[in-house]
Amino acid sequence: MSSSVRNAFLKESFPSGFQWATSTESFKVEGGGWRADGKGFSIWDEFSHTPGRVADDDNGDVACDSYNKLDEDIEVLKKLKVTHYRFSVSWPRVLPDGTNKNINEAGLNYYLRLGYTAWSLMDNFEWASGYAERFGLFFVNRSDPALPRIPKKSASFYNTLINCNGFKDPALGPHECMNPEGEGNIIRVHI
Repeated sequence: MSSSVRNAFLKESFPSGFQWATSTESFKVEGGGWRADGKGFSIWDEFSHTPGRVADDDNGDVACDSYNKLDEDIEVLKKLKVTHYRFSVSWPRVLPDGTNKNINEAGLNYYLRLGYTAWSLMDNFEWASGYAERFGLFFVNRSDPALPRIPKKSASFYNTLINCNGFKDPALGPHECMNPEGEGNIIRVHI
């Protein structure tokens, strides 16, 4: 698309003040040496690295490599005049062992570098394995000390609840409710 066509589209087709938004999911875009900078295992890492679980044994180790290409990705967002960016946090990148005892500064800084008004999903099936083993796939601990460090303009969170069985069909993705105590948290999200 030529710049004149793009500019006409952006300036003439939408009212002044129109806000552009986009979204990504961490497992689908980050990649970047999937264990880089201290990132722990996610439930999807474990699932996709189990032979025979995914067609052609594909995984998200590289994905779109946004972890290494973040500056380029941000430039593209700016050129597209994106004002809001909804992204999911790879919790094992921030909390590698699934606890708040080991906050990964490099992982936290990756998200802080975005510089956008961001809508962050509390989860998008990208739990840290250690967290999922203790609480199941849907427990949200909002008292985590890492959360207050996220800038206010990036702190609008969607609380996404999923059922105990995840995908229900084990062939489609992580599915186990690993801790029955977590069932009560389907309703009781810690906000």
